[in-house]
Amino acid sequence: MNKKELHSRNEEEYTAFLKHIREEREYTSNFAKSLLTFVLGVCCVLALGLWLVQKESLVVRIFGKDTIISRQLLAIGNSVKSHTRSTKSWSIFGRQQNILLLGVDSNGNGTDMWKGTRSDTIIVINVDPSVHSVNAISIPRDSKVYLPGNHGTDKINAAHAFGGVEMTKKTVEDTLGIKIERYICIHDEGVREVIDAIGGIPIYVEKRMKYDDYAGKLHINLEKGNQVLSGQQAIGYLRFRHDGLGDIGRTQRQQWFLRGLLERLQSPQTISKIPEIVGIAKKYIKTDMSVYELSQLAAMAKGIDEGSVQVAMLPGRPSSKGGLSYWILDPDKVQDVVNRLIYREDTNPDKSAQLIAGILFTSSQAGKAKELRTQLNNLGYTVNMMQSGGLPHTQFIAHNTSVSDSFYKYLKEKIPAIGKIQYVYDPIKLFCVGNSDFTIVLSGR
Repeated sequence: MNKKELHSRNEEEYTAFLKHIREEREYTSNFAKSLLTFVLGVCCVLALGLWLVQKESLVVRIFGKDTIISRQLLAIGNSVKSHTRSTKSWSIFGRQQNILLLGVDSNGNGTDMWKGTRSDTIIVINVDPSVHSVNAISIPRDSKVYLPGNHGTDKINAAHAFGGVEMTKKTVEDTLGIKIERYICIHDEGVREVIDAIGGIPIYVEKRMKYDDYAGKLHINLEKGNQVLSGQQAIGYLRFRHDGLGDIGRTQRQQWFLRGLLERLQSPQTISKIPEIVGIAKKYIKTDMSVYELSQLAAMAKGIDEGSVQVAMLPGRPSSKGGLSYWILDPDKVQDVVNRLIYREDTNPDKSAQLIAGILFTSSQAGKAKELRTQLNNLGYTVNMMQSGGLPHTQFIAHNTSVSDSFYKYLKEKIPAIGKIQYVYDPIKLFCVGNSDFTIVLSGR
C-alpha cells in the first residue's frame, strides 16, 4: 500500500471515529455526569456532614431533639470530621478497591427505573490506599462484549437491561479481568432534581452553547460566562455535543462542574435542603456501600490531588456492520489501560530517553506554549508544536507506556505547572502532534 492510499485509509478511519464519538455524545450521559454519581453519593455526605456537626443546635431545631434522623446526621458529621484531616479514611479499604459507577436513563413514564434500563454511563473507579490515589476508566456504552449466560455478544450497556447491576458487574469483570467490590448507581432524573434542590450550580460556561434535539427533548441555550445553572441547564451543559472529542475532551469541564457542585454543597444555605436531598438520593441512587463507607470515601476524596488522578476511555474503533453501531475494543490496548490504571504497573523514568513531546495550543496560549517548549527542550526532549482553534480543555495526555506515572511525577518536579492540569491516558492518540509520546494541550478561555 502506497503512502497516498495509507493516508486515505487513515483519514477515513479517523472520520468514522469522529462520527462515532459524536453519536456517542448525543445519546449517552458523559464522563462528567457519571462522576456526579460519585459526588452525590459521597461528597454530599462530606460537605453536609461537616456543616451538621458544626451546627448541632440547628439540626436539633430542624429535626427535633434526639430523633432518629438527628442522631444519624450528627453521627455522620462526627465520623467525617474525625477522619477528614487524617489518613484513617483510607484504611477502610485495606487494599485496592474497584467501584463501579453506573448512570441509567428512564424507560418511560410509569416504568421501574431500575429494571430493563440500559446503563448509558459505565465508569470503573480504582481506589489505591497504599499510594492515596484514585484512577478512573470510562467504558463506552457501545462496547461489543460477551454477556453472561446465554445472551451472547451485545453492547455492554445491555447488561443492565438483562440482569441489572449484578450482570453489569459480571460483564465488566469478565471484560477487564478485574474484581468489582462496590457499586453506586444513579438515575438520570436524580441529577436534575439534586441540582435544583441545592439552588443550581455556579459554573463558568466556556463557550456559547446552542442545540435543539426535538426527538430527544433536549434543548440547550447557554451563553458564555459565569452562570448559575439550573438542573435542566446543567444536564444540557454536560450533554452538549458540539465540543471536544468524547470523554477525553470533556474531562476538564467535568472538573469545573464538580468544583461548582462542591461549592454549592458546602454553603450554609444547603443545610435547610437536607430533607429534600435525602429524599432524592433515596429515590434515585442505589448502592451497596454503607453510610459509614461513603463518609470515609468522602473524607478520603477531599485530600486527593486532582492532577494525580489518571483517567482513560477504553480504546477501540467504531464499527457499523449489520446496521448496528459498535465500539470494537482493542484487546492489547485495553489490557494496557487496565495494567496502568487498575494494576498500577509502572516503570522507573529514563531521564535520558529520547521521548517526543507535542504541544497543541490555541492562539491565546501561544506565549505559554513557547515557554513550555523551551522548558522541555532544556530537559532534552524534542518538541513538536501545532496551533489549533478547536481544542478541548487543558490536559496532559500520555500516549504510551514509556510515559509512565513515575515519568509524569519527574516531569512535574521539573515543570510544576504541568501537575495542575488534567492527566489523561490515551493510547489511541486522539490528540497527538506528529508521533509524540505525550501531548500537552493548552486551551485558554
